[in-house]
Amino acid sequence: MNKITRLATTCLLGATMLAGVLPATAQQSNPFAPAVMVNNRAVTNYDIEQRIRFMEVLNTPGNLQEQAYDALVDDRLRLDAAAAIGIRLSDEEVLQGMTEFAGRANLGLEEFVAALAQEGVSREAFRDFVAAGIAWRQVVRARFGPRSQVSEAEIDRALALQTQAGSARVLLSEIILRADTPEFAEQAQELAPQLAENIQSTDAFAAAARQYSASQSAQRGGRIDWLDLTQLPPAIASNVLTLGPGEVTDPIPVPNAIALFQLRALEETEPKPLETQSVEYMRYAVPADGRLSADEVVARLDTCDDLYGIAKDQPEEALSIETLAIADVPADVALELAKLDANETVIRPRGEGAEVLMLCARTAILAEDIDREAIRGRLFNQRLTSYADSYLQELKAEAIIRQP
Repeated sequence: MNKITRLATTCLLGATMLAGVLPATAQQSNPFAPAVMVNNRAVTNYDIEQRIRFMEVLNTPGNLQEQAYDALVDDRLRLDAAAAIGIRLSDEEVLQGMTEFAGRANLGLEEFVAALAQEGVSREAFRDFVAAGIAWRQVVRARFGPRSQVSEAEIDRALALQTQAGSARVLLSEIILRADTPEFAEQAQELAPQLAENIQSTDAFAAAARQYSASQSAQRGGRIDWLDLTQLPPAIASNVLTLGPGEVTDPIPVPNAIALFQLRALEETEPKPLETQSVEYMRYAVPADGRLSADEVVARLDTCDDLYGIAKDQPEEALSIETLAIADVPADVALELAKLDANETVIRPRGEGAEVLMLCARTAILAEDIDREAIRGRLFNQRLTSYADSYLQELKAEAIIRQP
């Protein structure tokens, strides 16, 4: 199940929180009794139990009972909207969607379904999850696709705003809670909201970092040196920009962890041409029973090439090298890389052992090389997402949602 649990929480298609808690009916003994009716569509106790199990497989943080209940209510609304405009999914469409989803874990469909079954998730629950997402995407594109089109003038304006705007750097503190095993994930999901709500000062954040954080910055109270915003993962950068000094982000899920950040200072820098950074980095899984510890490995490294010699007698998967745009780097890795210069390393926990992460190079692409179609796609998707979220809220407001 390791490949499956690496799927990002964002794979949950449009789970939107509703006010309230899971009704008592979801705890009743009859698994097929309705827990809630949504426009005469039933969500059963079994549906909720299956979605909870599926979310557990995906390492979803938070209150899974509430999230499963809310997501299934939303799915019924999405299916109603699809039926209202005559959308009927073929078996081939759903099968293709299931196959694509399994592919995100580098698994074939039947292998993925078998792995889900080992965790108590039925094929039908997986199919329903995928089908609701496909139907909703078709609804959104049919209703809002034409009005979401992006003109050349809008692309020009977006480029102008980005190239003329000044950059910024931030002074942050971090708390990184491990979530790379079911036990750690459960602890992190419970602890992270408490920390975000209760920390009211830099001293309190520093104390919590020393006590709970798995990052190497923990011994410094979570303090990180100045970072350029362009080096941060987009999801983290956007959260940080909403903070005032001393404020703390909501918990941010990243692969195998949940992160909290406190803004200590923000400083604008001189305007500069838009650039998109890519990074080349290596990851080396240190064998738990190996002859060298992670610290000993790091002591032998001067450049990334040195890792090839250290890993030469180990399985191929022990060492990997990646060259990716910052936006495509897993958020937990991108956050660590943001703190490094070329040929610097950081040691990270990995299962029962550790891994050495090493930055090889960072490359900037100047504004004249920007892909206009990529910008068009980003603006289109942002606009479509905004329409979709508003429409779902409208459907929810108009729906008859009742407990039996």
